[in-house]
Amino acid sequence: MFFEGYEYHGTSFEQTYRCYPASFIDKPQLESGDKIIMPPSALDRLASLHIDYPMLFEVRNAATERVSHCGVLEFIAEEGMIYMPYWMMQNMLLEEGGTVRVKNVTLPKGTYVKLQPHTKDFLDISNPKAILETTLRNFSCLTTGDSIMVAYNNKKYYIDIVESKPANAISIIETDCEVDFAPPLDYVEPERPAPSVPSSKAAASAVQEPQIEEEPKFKPFTGGGRRLDGKPLKNPPSPVSSSSGAKDKRPEPSAAGVPNPAASTSQSTSRQPQGKLVFGSHAKPAAPKETPKAAAAAPAKDAKQEQPEKKEDPKFQAFTGKKYSLKG
Repeated sequence: MFFEGYEYHGTSFEQTYRCYPASFIDKPQLESGDKIIMPPSALDRLASLHIDYPMLFEVRNAATERVSHCGVLEFIAEEGMIYMPYWMMQNMLLEEGGTVRVKNVTLPKGTYVKLQPHTKDFLDISNPKAILETTLRNFSCLTTGDSIMVAYNNKKYYIDIVESKPANAISIIETDCEVDFAPPLDYVEPERPAPSVPSSKAAASAVQEPQIEEEPKFKPFTGGGRRLDGKPLKNPPSPVSSSSGAKDKRPEPSAAGVPNPAASTSQSTSRQPQGKLVFGSHAKPAAPKETPKAAAAAPAKDAKQEQPEKKEDPKFQAFTGKKYSLKG
């Protein structure tokens, strides 16, 4: 079937045209919507068909297999040519004079659409929802994968159609559609600070480590001994370092199992004299149990050492004064 030199197939409208941007004609309002301008022959053909209104079309670029959808504004273009918004040509990767296939379609009414701005500047608008509602009044349909253009305050904002329901292409004419926003493409999520150790635990660990390293070992009995009578000690205490050795020194048993009397005698002479109180921290621990021979040798030597002291300190003698008689 032919109509004024153009071939139309069957009962539907489908035709190939050359595409040019809206800047070729005096129609700047095309850039704020998704409507195209078609030739008058297309209107005559569409009028003879039983199609649904408003008229919606599928626009296909066969070279790049890009598909979009649009409405129609007027039928005043030259035959064999159509004019469309430049942002639509960018979506379809069309150049000026490129061929495009136009086919009439029927799209379901949309119930949900998810949008994603290219830049976060769009969120800086005082009321982006109102601006978006005003702009979408100039649109007939939306297609998943397209990038629409929203002009506001002498600035252009591009928004991607991420998702649409109930189909990939929906009609938004006289319908209540739920709109959702995805984070902008240039949005960077702020980094979360690393979990810090509580100051109390950090201070406790910092204090405990030096204490473990620098804490001196406990040394018992490091003082000096003094006699109550003020006289110097005859056997000064040995250094602390040798105390451990003294503890380990014990009478060595003889071959027959009897303790060595020489070892016990030397041990008894190193002890402090019996019967004297000595205050200090150098006192050695109690010596092990001595054998009867060592015990008998020890008091004999102690008695010899104490004899000079008894001569120097005379004993108290009672009733050494003069006699007096009561008779006078």
